[in-house]
Amino acid sequence: MREILGQYKYRGNERLAPLLGLMLDRAYAFLQYEQSGQQLNGALQSNLFSKLFPVLHSKLRMRSNLWQADLLVPVPVSAVRLSERGFNQAERLAEVVSLHRGVPQLPLLVRTHHTAKQSFKSRRERLADMKHAFAGNTDPVVLQSLKELLNSSMTHQLEQRPLRVIIVDDIYTTGSTIRACAGALQQLCRSLDCTAEIYSLTWARS
Repeated sequence: MREILGQYKYRGNERLAPLLGLMLDRAYAFLQYEQSGQQLNGALQSNLFSKLFPVLHSKLRMRSNLWQADLLVPVPVSAVRLSERGFNQAERLAEVVSLHRGVPQLPLLVRTHHTAKQSFKSRRERLADMKHAFAGNTDPVVLQSLKELLNSSMTHQLEQRPLRVIIVDDIYTTGSTIRACAGALQQLCRSLDCTAEIYSLTWARS
């Protein structure tokens, strides 16, 4: 797994994105069950039950009122990193999950400055490095897309609950990147008079 991640993240093997994205989609499914509170009992969750009664198992899963995110936001990369790899690895992963789950993706975050590779730094250095590394995207086109989403058919739902946003990245180390992104997203949402619940979804943890 480490070799696969290295090929994707550091060597720019974009062809691995669909495979890794499907694996991340499975993690999204676990997040759904965890957040929905609609966990099936042990028998229904068991592989034995699903094998013996596949149709019933499928129907019960479909009937469960599963939690669903409203928006996926990939962690942005700097212009330097984008030039090195040729693509944003988090964005490609989010695209796969978006396609499978029907959850829109928006680039609501931007990098304010380039940071050196975090794998070579201590925890303290990472935390300091990520501080103020991200900001809300003020591109009018992106903001208009967000406003249209907020004013869409989910308006009634958002009157009852906060906007559910998932930050997508390839790897979780100290959590400094996710925390910095979450802070920038909360600030952006507040500027639009919108409350948000921020979650994260990563392919690996080191």
